Amino acid sequence: MAGKIREEDVTSVRERARIDEIVRETVTLKAAGGGSYKGLCPFHDERSPSFHVTPSKGLYHCFSCGEGGDVITFVRKIDALSFTEAVEKLAVKYGIVLRYEEGSGNSSGQQGQRARLIEAHKVAGAFYKSQLLTPEAQHARTFLTERGFDQASWDQFGVGYSPSGWDGLRNELRSKGFTEEEMIAAGLAVSGQRGAYDRFRDRVMWPIRDSSGDTIGFGARKLTEADQGPKYLNTPETPIYRKSQVLYGIDLARRDMAKQQQAVVVEGYTDVMACHLAGVTTAVATCGTAFGDEHIRQLNRILSDDPANPAAVIFNFDPDEAGQKAAMRAFNDASKFNAQTFMAIGPDGLDPSDLRTQRGDAAVVEMIANKKPLLEFAIGRSMAKFDLASREGQVGAARAAASLLAQIQDSVMRSVYEKFVADSTSLDRSDIAALVADASKNQRKTAVAALRTSDPIEPVEANAEQDVELNLNDPLTNAERWLLIALTQVPQACDMVSFARIGKTHFSSPWYKDIARAVYQVRASVGDQDLMQNVLDRLEPKLHATFRDVAMAQIPASDEEGREKFAMGVLNRALEKTIEYEKNTLRQDRRQADALGDTAKVDEIDRQIAALDAEGHSLRKSR
Repeated sequence: MAGKIREEDVTSVRERARIDEIVRETVTLKAAGGGSYKGLCPFHDERSPSFHVTPSKGLYHCFSCGEGGDVITFVRKIDALSFTEAVEKLAVKYGIVLRYEEGSGNSSGQQGQRARLIEAHKVAGAFYKSQLLTPEAQHARTFLTERGFDQASWDQFGVGYSPSGWDGLRNELRSKGFTEEEMIAAGLAVSGQRGAYDRFRDRVMWPIRDSSGDTIGFGARKLTEADQGPKYLNTPETPIYRKSQVLYGIDLARRDMAKQQQAVVVEGYTDVMACHLAGVTTAVATCGTAFGDEHIRQLNRILSDDPANPAAVIFNFDPDEAGQKAAMRAFNDASKFNAQTFMAIGPDGLDPSDLRTQRGDAAVVEMIANKKPLLEFAIGRSMAKFDLASREGQVGAARAAASLLAQIQDSVMRSVYEKFVADSTSLDRSDIAALVADASKNQRKTAVAALRTSDPIEPVEANAEQDVELNLNDPLTNAERWLLIALTQVPQACDMVSFARIGKTHFSSPWYKDIARAVYQVRASVGDQDLMQNVLDRLEPKLHATFRDVAMAQIPASDEEGREKFAMGVLNRALEKTIEYEKNTLRQDRRQADALGDTAKVDEIDRQIAALDAEGHSLRKSR
């Protein structure tokens, strides 16, 4: 174990680490006067900046959620680090040698785990880069050059090669003083009967970096059919790598994202490279997982919510079934963005990498420029399943599109798309409007029925990765745990309407989402009696232990009144965040209505926002 860092070294870190510089790695800041800066808070969802940074004092503060502190506190909370790990991360960045009160020097045994894992990845990245130039890597170089990537681009993105042997990287890390336990913890090696061996072998390697530029993992592409592993193999979940929070290329793209008010989301590593080399320098990709809420939060922190210069998030997915499903998930999440959402589809279904290889840089730029609103794409996809040459197909396509049109709150926008569907199906405009009205009515009925009898919390997809251990050191996961504790142990503190609202905006963890869903269903159907047993009956066995932890957790209170007061506090804070989400959705609708000159719609939305403001104020007063 490392000893305590000397206080004078901690002071040096605080003095040399500029808080505005560190915060800018996560948040886009704008001058706020008086030498301070403001931006969107990274600790809660918001669209109006309430997060302020004051470099002269070395402090930050959010006037909405109350988070605040110095540069070390910020790094601790944003990266879910211990105090020591945060200090060590900043020390590495600013070239400060730390001294410890126990022992001497900053030896390998004294460095914090995160610092050690980052350093191991740094060594691994250099090793893989050097291996790409060896004779053994000829097929890897061919793979890259055939896709239009020369050595200069390899260097720009840090691309490398993992040799086919079992111990190349292991021996390199050993020579640098790393233990096998550290290699395994970093996800760079796998434990075997004869000790650790290299996780990645005979693959093209892409370093995955966080927004500050630290390498935290790798993406690896197989090169031969003899390789029985998956086409792409990524670093597993580690203390420094959580794929639900990682966007490949964010270190290269974030500054241009903020400057251009644009983010382009593509599917793979070569697509990111192709976009950047073609001049689309705002491209990023997820790392072996679906684009989710954590990725949205990242982009929202970078893109400004400026009506005069609206941001754009442009998706590019493959035209296959998986790509289309991903596009529809993006459509369903559109309201969560501080931006307008679009879809860009390459000619002949080509992805950016193939498009650049076959037709050049200009074609990639043109593909992004020819983007279509995500709504238009979704409507087109819903109608594509029908034969528009037949009357039955036309009516079927119109009905499918109507269910999407019914979700458009803006009457002018809805009217525009009704005409689009009418023209596409050769049906009368009035028929489309009637179908939309019926769909809207049915959706309202379904929503009311669902609120009474089932769960507004969407079930987790069958292929969702639920076998990943819950990380209670993650502030978000820990907050979700306490919310579940309150909902389960003190159910009288939260009515079902509030539960429904909270359930739509919380529980990003698949485990907790499933549990919350079961709790809601039990309470809605049979009430609060025998809640624990009834919930257990609905859950998969693998979730039982997690639910028991929630149901049996100790609430910090000495009596029932204190327990209820604590639960009310937790639930009110959750409801406040829900209110912010609902307001953000309304603000997006308001911008659209304002752009179309629909003053009646603007006035109605303003009334709804005012009602939510009053509700939020009431909750804050009740604390």
